This record gives sequence, structure tokens and C-alpha cells, in this order.
Amino acid sequence: MENSERVALKVRDAAKFFGTRLIFKKVSCDVIRGEILLVVGRNGAGKTTLLKIMSGLSRPSAGSAQILTEPEKTAYLGHATFIYPRLSGLANLSFWASMYGLSPSREELLVLLKRVGLERAAEEEAGAYSRGMAQRLNLARVFLVNPDLLFLDEPGTGLDQASLNLLREEVVSLRNNGTAVVWISHDVNHDTALADRVLGLSGHKMAFLGSAADFDPDFVLGGDHA
Repeated sequence: MENSERVALKVRDAAKFFGTRLIFKKVSCDVIRGEILLVVGRNGAGKTTLLKIMSGLSRPSAGSAQILTEPEKTAYLGHATFIYPRLSGLANLSFWASMYGLSPSREELLVLLKRVGLERAAEEEAGAYSRGMAQRLNLARVFLVNPDLLFLDEPGTGLDQASLNLLREEVVSLRNNGTAVVWISHDVNHDTALADRVLGLSGHKMAFLGSAADFDPDFVLGGDHA
């Protein structure tokens, strides 16, 4: 385990039960600023459950998960977009900013929308956005926070190729600028190449934790990966 100021998250012997059903146990890791940790496992292995524990959205049945960044510098991006459909893209972004206690100017918000390719749709109702456009708007919300710790729960699900490429490029950019990223991917083969380390869940436990270069998907996933 790392013991430096670069640690953004510590997980120690985390376990989760739903009633008497064991999801996983004895999961321990440090998540480091400036790295992508890819979380992999078969369907039902507990990936999303682990991510929720790591992010503080759920409590472990045993063990602990400790976030070492400021709460306002933590962000979560999943496949659900949580946009307000009757508000424009610009108004959605302005509202989210106010929830974080931020007050960016219109020009600053437009810069963020331009970064995700939505400047021309800034005044359109977000409910008319395509799936890819809605997820790009969610990505702009992440940029508002400039997070030290970012959780990604299959954010690329259902995206068109252009939006998926943008998402991947920006996640890598965030990592390169010092953000710690914990990422559940729907495309393990492709996204392992972008990761620094991999945490694999299998058999109700952590079956792998190590360099992405050393990770063999068949060891954890068998044939269950794209």
C-alpha cells in the first residue's frame, strides 16, 4: 500500500453482504492521484457496489473506505445522466455549479460546453439531446469541479464513437493532470490500455490488483469480456 500524500482513497478489508448473500470480502487498495484504476469483473461480481462504497454512497458491511480529498473535489460519472430535460444545456451547467457553491460566468460555462462539443447546443433543452450529447453535458459537470478523485461507472455505455473517444481522451487528460480515477469500463480490452492499474473481482474476493500491463482478462473474466 502507498503511504504518501498522493493517496486519494484508502480501502481496507472491505466486504459487502446483501442479507446473508456475500458480494465480496477482503478488498484492500490505495488509489493514487494521477492514476487510473480500472475495476473489472464479471456481471454480478460487485463492481458497482464496490464503487459506491469507495465513493461513500454505500457503507461496507465490514472494513472501511476513506476518501482523502476534499468532498467538493470528488465527482461521480455513471451511465445515468441526471440532467434536467426542460433546462438548456447551459442552464443545467449553471445549476450544477450553484450546487457546488460556484458562480462561473456565462462565458466560462460556454468554454466548458465548447470543450465537450456542445457550444452550438448550449441554449437547446437538454431533453432533446442525444445520449452522447447528454453524457458530454455530464462530463462538463465534472470539469466544473476539476476533481482530485473521479469515479466512473460505465460512463461509455450506449455512446456513439465520437462521444466515446472524447470521454476517453478527457479521462486520460484528467489523470495526466493529477486526478485519481476509479473506472468501471464496459470495454475492458480497450480501456485496460488506458489504465495504470487493474483491480479484478472474482469469486467474491479481490482476485487481482496490479499493473494494467500485467493483467490477463481471461484470468478474472474468462470469456466474459468484449
